[in-house]
Amino acid sequence: MLDPVTRPPGSFAPRCSRALLSPWSRLSLLAVLLLAAATTVLLYEPQRLLAEGWPAQSSGAGAVVLFGLAYGVCTAAFVPRPILNLAAGALFGTQAGLVAAVAGTVLGAGISFTLGRLLGQDALRPLLRGRWLTAADGQLSRHGFRSMLAIRLFPGVPFAAANYCAAVSRMGYAPFLLATGLGSIPNTAAYVVAGSEAGSPTSPAFLISMGFIVVSGLAAAVVAWRKRHGLRARAAARPSTSEPAPARPLEVTGARATD
Repeated sequence: MLDPVTRPPGSFAPRCSRALLSPWSRLSLLAVLLLAAATTVLLYEPQRLLAEGWPAQSSGAGAVVLFGLAYGVCTAAFVPRPILNLAAGALFGTQAGLVAAVAGTVLGAGISFTLGRLLGQDALRPLLRGRWLTAADGQLSRHGFRSMLAIRLFPGVPFAAANYCAAVSRMGYAPFLLATGLGSIPNTAAYVVAGSEAGSPTSPAFLISMGFIVVSGLAAAVVAWRKRHGLRARAAARPSTSEPAPARPLEVTGARATD
């Protein structure tokens, strides 16, 4: 009679831990977190902060710090940054509002980058096989600071999308956060000034800030159009350059002809 096969003790726990910590399990967890964050935004509507104002019991530097923390969490949860920037200016003025908004921007970018790097990079990197995806990954990995600085200065790419794309690439934390902080200042300042001067829409500061927002948006559209046109032109020219050159006919030399 055959003896029953005994399984080594503790074999089930390692299998469960490997399954839970696998790349696709972590990616699923990231998708659940992002879906929960988006649902929370839709239910609670943080944009009502513009109409209802900040809690009266918080004031001074503590209120600025609290707003910066809330700003970072909200941006990681897909709350549009222009709304938060306008609220920062309306609640705290230009200087304190700009400090809170930029700090919250860096904090939110860091949260998104960390989530994407820990939960999504291992599963998504093997999928970067398309020509455009490979080119974008190479650009972000080799020229991280310069590429992210350009993305932040010309707000054509959504904030959250840029964060998670950078997380999937091999860009480091330091260039990502530094480029985010520096590149976000001009556009953030324009919205903060517009929010602080919203009570006087005919003032020079409000008109200049709104003009900067419009011009930067148009410049981002032009840059995106030219970049897309250039990629299409290179893609169209690639098949013609990749065709093999026609074989040259063999020349019969005089010495060969006499053989």
